[in-house]
Amino acid sequence: MFDNYWINLIFRLSLSLLVGGVIGWERELRHKPAGFRTHMLVSFGAAVFVLIAIELKSSQPDADSISRVIQGITTGIGFLGGGEILREGQSKSGAIRIRGLTSAAAIWVSAALGVAAGCGLWQLSLVGTFLCILVLRVFKRWENEA
Repeated sequence: MFDNYWINLIFRLSLSLLVGGVIGWERELRHKPAGFRTHMLVSFGAAVFVLIAIELKSSQPDADSISRVIQGITTGIGFLGGGEILREGQSKSGAIRIRGLTSAAAIWVSAALGVAAGCGLWQLSLVGTFLCILVLRVFKRWENEA
């Protein structure tokens, strides 16, 4: 029914949803505005963009074109992160406080892990997800103690 191409494609896209979902779930548990679905979509979107570049050069993927796609994703996600910082930083008095940096960084990492999943680098994607959760959960405890 499915050949290797479809299995590979479904695996990469599913992995991007998984890694984004894991990070998003952690953010959701902390009641952050960018949570489960946002991180899943960011990671999934990054994987789709990379897969488009790979598919367009399916016979011989061009590292330069894939690199340009990754650079575009990185820049675009920076704008999403900037919006998260400003949204979190608005206080009731109208003054802007710097908040949301960790949430913005988590969105950025979700995109990077989606890129890794889209490129078929599943080990990097899974290890990166584990390390990101380690930073968000374990290191948060150390940060509060300081």
